[in-house]
Amino acid sequence: MDFQTKSDQELIHLYIGGDEKGLAELIRRYQGKIYTSIYLLVKDSDLAEDIFQDAFIKVIHTLKAGRYNEEGKFLPWVIRIAHNLVIDHFRKEKRTPVINNGDDFDIFEVLGRYDESTEDRLVREQTHRDLKTLIHLLPSEQKEVLIMRHYGDLSFKEIADITDVSINTALGRMRYALNNLRKMMQSKEMSLKG
Repeated sequence: MDFQTKSDQELIHLYIGGDEKGLAELIRRYQGKIYTSIYLLVKDSDLAEDIFQDAFIKVIHTLKAGRYNEEGKFLPWVIRIAHNLVIDHFRKEKRTPVINNGDDFDIFEVLGRYDESTEDRLVREQTHRDLKTLIHLLPSEQKEVLIMRHYGDLSFKEIADITDVSINTALGRMRYALNNLRKMMQSKEMSLKG
């Protein structure tokens, strides 16, 4: 049986029916996005791995108990579980999560590559470094929405559900994030010209 061609829903039904390979394929399919969404929030690879595992333990318990009802929305559902575990962790630690864009995160990795000259590549890499630095300066709510939207490829409804705000608030945070990035880029250009 070719598990890679199965839909998330089919894989879930296979797993509930006793075929462990169904869950293994779901984890293979989404582990990068889920792990990265956790890591970007906690900024600690060991902690991110622990939360990733805890998230899948919850997923397994929910599936085995027959309580899964997120038809066709497996990835956003797991990311929401992981996000809640991150919040729980920080509540226990009595501090607020800081979303940090380290050198290992590149918002443009998702956008794909094209054939480029060495000069183009150097310009692109410098631009990406500059943009990552600017993203780091955004308020955490704006940074979070920007990362979920561009890296996690989540809809604004999914972001609103995960962050427990209205869709309009999520859209507003994204709009403010983009406006703030634009202003910071313009002021950076001005300071380079001056």
